[in-house]
Amino acid sequence: MDDPVVGRGLTQRYGKRKVFHDLDVIVPAGVTVLLGPNGAGKTTLLSTIVGLKRPESGTLHVLGRDVLRRGGLRAVAARVGFLPQVVSHYPGYTVREFVAYAAWLKGVAGRNIDAKVDRAVGLMGLTDQASSRMGILSGGMLRRAGIAHAIVHEPALLILDEPAAGLDPQQRIELRRVLRTLAGDAAVLVSTHVVEDARHVADTVVVLHGGAVAFTGTVGELESLASSEGDGDSDLERGYLATLRHSRVVSV
Repeated sequence: MDDPVVGRGLTQRYGKRKVFHDLDVIVPAGVTVLLGPNGAGKTTLLSTIVGLKRPESGTLHVLGRDVLRRGGLRAVAARVGFLPQVVSHYPGYTVREFVAYAAWLKGVAGRNIDAKVDRAVGLMGLTDQASSRMGILSGGMLRRAGIAHAIVHEPALLILDEPAAGLDPQQRIELRRVLRTLAGDAAVLVSTHVVEDARHVADTVVVLHGGAVAFTGTVGELESLASSEGDGDSDLERGYLATLRHSRVVSV
């Protein structure tokens, strides 16, 4: 089976700044956690994978399709779910309407929408808030509604940009459970700047730094890079920081 995402030689800019150049990245099955400091290019990479930003050069295959070729992105769009950092919504919609609208956009048959919405809302612990207006939700609830929006059509590839932002500790634990559940049926790519998030859910860790992939491997392999003299409160954090110190920075 092909890896869900394979990018080769990707180059992307943000304005005049080169975010990454000649980047190779592979997202295998299971849960992949994308780590990196602020400004490393995590959001830009996710936006490139889902087709919001077209790269200047390189090749990109998503779910076996070349999405840079004519019609390629459209062919996989209904099989991809995406949570951006900022959840766009109509304040007057209820949570249920918001999630149902996503199901309709992704081509879910009308007879199946109610059941799909019930599942997504329930997974995110929002059943009691299903009739609440989006405009009155707390930041954490809005984030969870955004995840329900991304998973309602049961995508083959789920991409979440900082999904734990704004969640309290209990909600973060529940999110880990949901991610592990979803990974049974989908490849999941999650970005975060909280290194310890990877420990609980990651099958694969990718560290992005300075426009390059500095590390790809397991949590254990990242921990093995830790220096006893390095900063950080755990071997995982120390291994991550060691990776950043030894990675190259892309030229502008």
